[in-house]
Amino acid sequence: MAGHSQFKNIMHRKGKQDAKRGKMFTKLIREIMTSARSGLPDMNANPRLRAAVLAARAVNMPKDTIDRAIRRGSGQEEGVVFEEMRYEGYGPGGVALIVEALTDNRNRTASEVRSTFTKHGGTLGETNSVAFNFQRNGVISYPIAAATPDAMFEAALEAGAENVESTAESHEILTGIDDFAAVRDALEKAFGPAQTARLAYRATNTVPVAEETARTVFELIETLEDSDDVQAVSANFEVAEDVLAKLTA
Repeated sequence: MAGHSQFKNIMHRKGKQDAKRGKMFTKLIREIMTSARSGLPDMNANPRLRAAVLAARAVNMPKDTIDRAIRRGSGQEEGVVFEEMRYEGYGPGGVALIVEALTDNRNRTASEVRSTFTKHGGTLGETNSVAFNFQRNGVISYPIAAATPDAMFEAALEAGAENVESTAESHEILTGIDDFAAVRDALEKAFGPAQTARLAYRATNTVPVAEETARTVFELIETLEDSDDVQAVSANFEVAEDVLAKLTA
């Protein structure tokens, strides 16, 4: 999964720029509402909602805002219904991308995503046109202070995880879809609530690209993620270490 690790490091720079609280809150509120609508409006009985609320708390979203989003999503208050959409396409250099969105207007979102791909030298494809390059997994994250790398590794594998990657900042635990809930619950029992816990697309093969192509792909991803409708973008490109250093500087 070297390609995934590189992609995560590259997007760390995007994380620094994503200090736009309003936009971040908008995305999290949509996820909370959708989670509450798709299951029970109770964090203890709805794992997806619990993960969304924990993510909101991690960025200091006010409790009143979280509670209002849950009420709207569960129908206790009037609110917009968001639809989950997935878009697939190719960026410059043959890089495959999957775009996950929550939208109240699929025509608007599809048009914006298509336009963004086109402006950055990419093409939006049909459903499943690039999905074979990715695998759907559970991804659980903890801050590095939650446990030592050895303790996290042992607990995660005992719970049924597939892999653990520990860096200076965090632990990232990878699971199969069927094992996701069990692993998450076991780790939360051992180390407390996870920082994030979600299903995500991870590249199973990567496309090597040069610096200029990588920059263009990076700009494409940034523009996509700048949309309120887009929740996540996954890509399968890989760059040389010296180029990675420039991109993350």
